[in-house]
Amino acid sequence: MIFSLAIYAAPYSSQASDTAYRFAAAVLANGHQLYRVFFYHDGVHNSSALMTPPQDEINLVLQWQQLSQDYNIDLVVCIAAALRRGLLNEQEANRYDKPTFNLNQNFEISGLGQLVDAAVISDRLITFGG
Repeated sequence: MIFSLAIYAAPYSSQASDTAYRFAAAVLANGHQLYRVFFYHDGVHNSSALMTPPQDEINLVLQWQQLSQDYNIDLVVCIAAALRRGLLNEQEANRYDKPTFNLNQNFEISGLGQLVDAAVISDRLITFGG
């Protein structure tokens, strides 16, 4: 079965992001495919390169990044939601004449079309948070 996830919650504001990560890991461990993870609304904060949790807490950003590297999974961040919340990749930082960017590697900025594509391609689109 092919799954995609849509994450609407910031990583430390609720359990939604952690639950989504655990669900993604379980999907892959059980032999299913994870097509895409789409971060929307406050969920875009899961992509921040500046997120620095205490050493005794789970680092969800690094976990998503590692999952992407290990399984070649698309981690897509909604461009409109990201820009509103100050999350920029290098291209958008240049476009808006900002001094720096803060989108973590393995995450890409794109539009809602990527969420629609995930819904069409996947057998199930599961949402977390909201």
